[in-house]
Amino acid sequence: MHLIFVMIGVLLYSSISRTIFDTPLLWVVEVSQFMMAAYYLLGGAYSMQLDSHVRMDLFYSNWSPKRKAGTDAFTSIFLVFYLVILLIGAISSTAYAIEYGQKNYSSWAPPLAPIKIIMTFGIFLMLLQAVATFFKDLAKARGETL
Repeated sequence: MHLIFVMIGVLLYSSISRTIFDTPLLWVVEVSQFMMAAYYLLGGAYSMQLDSHVRMDLFYSNWSPKRKAGTDAFTSIFLVFYLVILLIGAISSTAYAIEYGQKNYSSWAPPLAPIKIIMTFGIFLMLLQAVATFFKDLAKARGETL
């Protein structure tokens, strides 16, 4: 959660460097993009754990807790499927980046392996949390307590 402050510092440093010292920095945009990707991918599982993600609340708020849990368990199946496919692609992409020393196509040309490792780890954590949430919702839909 504190990574956002680091990103703000990097962007502020870039702004000061460009306006006061008249020296634009090549690396700032990519570093801030990498930080933002790490921020939301690592924060996804945490927001799911806190149940603070956004829902379409048109009908959902009027349902009973058992029906909400059943609906959440059902939709979690699709989320787990999506995350498994995403994780397979992330592992493949990370292995490629490590094996061939993949770099970004820019004038700064940073290595992509570190951010791909972080992204893969974030997707894995999200998958673990989605599976845990599925079983929690399934138990609640069946009227059981954990």
